[in-house]
Amino acid sequence: MKNRSIGYIPLVVSVGQVVIFPYYILWLKEASLTFTLFTWLFAAFSFSAALGYRVLQTGKRPVPIPFIYMGMGAVYTLVGCIGSGFEALPYIALFVQVILGFLQGYHHAWHIEQKVYRLHAINHYLLVGMIMVGLSFVKIISPILFITAFGVVLFVCGGTLIFIKNNDSAVPN
Repeated sequence: MKNRSIGYIPLVVSVGQVVIFPYYILWLKEASLTFTLFTWLFAAFSFSAALGYRVLQTGKRPVPIPFIYMGMGAVYTLVGCIGSGFEALPYIALFVQVILGFLQGYHHAWHIEQKVYRLHAINHYLLVGMIMVGLSFVKIISPILFITAFGVVLFVCGGTLIFIKNNDSAVPN
């Protein structure tokens, strides 16, 4: 039995990553203390994402995609649990940037290889636009609340894929 809803999980993940980005930027700016460190943290993210993309392309020992989702969810949830205003925060932010960059690069490389990617690309832009307009009307309590919630959503997506995979052979790796 094929479960068609699992085909939308990569779309949920990619849209969520873009929607959560402004909130994550606010957290990262607070964690980095200076603009120079902020840019270096983004450079670390970019280099790590390129490495994640390349690791998937080599095809050696691929990591099942549900674990990538759960890893991203764990990182976002960790960000939500980290208090601000302590000395080690920039180092933790660097660690988070490297891990998150690798996982997002890996996910992107996997996603573009999927048959539904072209449809997802179009829907991605439409959904991001609608969600961002909707969020503009929401009074922000704290960016951390949105980041943590997205982390939980990612973790649930990964867990759902693992659960469905154990019951159905149509789940992507």
